[in-house]
Amino acid sequence: MIYLFMIIKNTIKKEISIASKISLLKKNNIFPIKIIKTIEIVIVPNFGEVNSHQDNVGIILEEKKILKILSKRYRDVSITRINCEKDLEKLVIRKPDLVFSGVKYFLFNNRKIWLNNYLEMFGIPYIASCKVALDNESNKKLMQKAKIKTADFFITNPGEYLDEALIPIKFPLFIKPVTGGDSRGIDKHSIVLNFKSFVAKVLDIKVKQNSPSLVETYLSGKEYSVGIFEDSIDGSLRAMPIEIIVKKNVDGHCILDFDVKKNDEEKVILVTDIDIFNKLSKLAKASFKALGGKSLGRIDIKMNHLGVPHFIEANLMPGLRKGYFYRSCVLNLGMSYEDMIFSIANTGLSSQ
Repeated sequence: MIYLFMIIKNTIKKEISIASKISLLKKNNIFPIKIIKTIEIVIVPNFGEVNSHQDNVGIILEEKKILKILSKRYRDVSITRINCEKDLEKLVIRKPDLVFSGVKYFLFNNRKIWLNNYLEMFGIPYIASCKVALDNESNKKLMQKAKIKTADFFITNPGEYLDEALIPIKFPLFIKPVTGGDSRGIDKHSIVLNFKSFVAKVLDIKVKQNSPSLVETYLSGKEYSVGIFEDSIDGSLRAMPIEIIVKKNVDGHCILDFDVKKNDEEKVILVTDIDIFNKLSKLAKASFKALGGKSLGRIDIKMNHLGVPHFIEANLMPGLRKGYFYRSCVLNLGMSYEDMIFSIANTGLSSQ
């Protein structure tokens, strides 16, 4: 009888111990109770090389990695590949709590369907911005209208300016494609000091990038990128400035061109000067608001020779892997990749 009592007593002790451990794990979020939310990670086929550029994709997602992360916190997370319009229709019928995607648009039967605008019509939350904001990422006229400093500029095609006296702004100039992103079309010839170089670069961009040229006053100061996070609770904006340092090229210029980015040759550091930090943050937040940005983004800024910050362009679907947005989160907030993904999802879900 005493032996039986001891067995029962020890069993109860073990059960209490196990219950206490489970309680402690839950308290410390080591054994979390999953949130009842449905999240679909939406991707499209890429028939080119792995991670190759697609015009209709703003963010190349590491979908399996993101699936693993979000599944730690949310009950129903899946990857959805959209191959046709029928797949898109099925998605809205399922009406997930969040679509986590870097897709800009789909092209079905020669018709563009912009994903986030489409989801908005059906009241489905998403991450990043809609078409209007994405179309305005390099809209300097919009910035000027909002009283945000940007370099003087004009847009041109080959043959429009046949004489140096007709060019509306003074040399030196900086020339890049109107469309492209990721510094495509930017190289050592982008800084032009005379009319001959101007004509050659504008023609080069038209031939190689099939784009008009954006010609602007060359800003010779330091280069920065500012990550923007929209707060999931009150919608306020958090700015995360970083400085981008590029070695001088053979001509003595520091140009963040396509090859420098592709080969990760630039150095990224935290902005420690509080005055510069505040100026960059103020400009970046104002730019994000003027563009109608949502959820997250990145604002590129460059100083002129007097150290005055100017808007360069925005990326409202910034890369989430090792790009400037992620590095701005790491340097400013000490965020891990996992923390960043959770923060983006939280912001998207809070828009319901």
